[in-house]
Amino acid sequence: MTTATDSWIDVHSPYSGELVGRAPKSGAEDARRAVDAAARALGLPLPAHERAAILDRTAGLLRERQEEMAQTICGEAGKPIRTARVEAARAVSTFTFAAVEARKLAGDVIPMEASEAGEGKVAFTLRRPIGVIGAISPFNFPCNLVAHKLAPALAAGCPVVLKPASATPLSALLLAELEREAGLPDGWLTVLVGPSGEIGDVLVEDARVRMITFTGSSAVGWGIAERAPQKRVRLELGNSTPVVIAADADLDAAAQKLAANAFAFAGQSCISVQRIYVERPALDGFLERFLPMVQQLVAGDPADEKTDVGPVIDEDARSRIVEWVEEAQAAGATLLAGSTDADPLGPIVLGEAPESAKVVCDEVFGPVCVVNAVDSLAEAYERANATEYGLQAGIFTNALSTALAAAEALEFGGVTVNEAPTFRADQMPYGGIKGSGNTKEGPAYTIREMTEERLVVLQR
Repeated sequence: MTTATDSWIDVHSPYSGELVGRAPKSGAEDARRAVDAAARALGLPLPAHERAAILDRTAGLLRERQEEMAQTICGEAGKPIRTARVEAARAVSTFTFAAVEARKLAGDVIPMEASEAGEGKVAFTLRRPIGVIGAISPFNFPCNLVAHKLAPALAAGCPVVLKPASATPLSALLLAELEREAGLPDGWLTVLVGPSGEIGDVLVEDARVRMITFTGSSAVGWGIAERAPQKRVRLELGNSTPVVIAADADLDAAAQKLAANAFAFAGQSCISVQRIYVERPALDGFLERFLPMVQQLVAGDPADEKTDVGPVIDEDARSRIVEWVEEAQAAGATLLAGSTDADPLGPIVLGEAPESAKVVCDEVFGPVCVVNAVDSLAEAYERANATEYGLQAGIFTNALSTALAAAEALEFGGVTVNEAPTFRADQMPYGGIKGSGNTKEGPAYTIREMTEERLVVLQR
């Protein structure tokens, strides 16, 4: 459900500034009513087969309205339409995988007679819904990151109160509409659009909200965890994504993959390629391939089928990104491609930026990447790991031994080999370590975190 209100939030295109839609504005009292409704829904549980059927029907409805969803994403987020279509298609997969998990959710059999104490006993565990879930989602994937919260929650049997980003709420509202059309009962999902402080405070403070799932900035996420020590708080946060290019790498493949994935959706992804460390013998060859590919990317109107790079989300983001690029240049970095004067802000490549520059050690969340030479793979791993983040990293090499060594050396939740670390399939365990979070997303993994184990012991 959504809230009834006389107050509205206008949603504008990041590219043109035009009004693309309106969302009802909610506040703290709406959030309290939503938690009330979710708690009532939890008391009327849906059998697993019904939850799975609703998820399957939602996937089917989303597939039928996939272009509508893509256009919604494009309009409110400024995501290029071709990329928006990929996101909408991925959300179909997310609901489909969640439906599978709803049907096979089960506990474990415990081998009791493995010890003398367990002789004559049979034991097993049940997976029970954790309870009401508060979900907070970001602007950059307004459909599929919402799906990664809603679909596993329903599969687990947990009602949800969702707070999407106020800049991009229309995709979430459309998803909620599809779930209602698919047969989701009242109270199982409420979408609240409004001030994060008001709505978030209710979700953090209300004891009936047993779990909070948050995707967004590290400062906000860890702040929630500190404020809610008795809740299960699952965080998917930022990254300063590194890629290592070994001297033996296929430079054509590396350049092609990285040019596409450093700047997709204007770099506004937690795993957008940001730092590229190239072994010095391969540096010139890589740049000769990489820079022309970057310069061929089309920045402009996200609704244009030819556009590769759309706008950043707002003027504040643009100003910050430009400031960071200029800071790096002042510290000695070389501008290899792009310009801070472009509108929208197109792909920018910096060479030899110092490790202390914000474009290296912080998350840019913009169309910027840095290419730095290293004298050894050991140096590359050390510099890649020199960050508070640990979401995903990548390496390009033709040597299996090097790939396996990198998988051991790179301190990240995921390591890709001969693939940009921007890669994500929705069924895989996706999540970071260190400052990048404490969870693994993907329906099969999320559903376990949205349930609790109950042990049952029987005397034979």
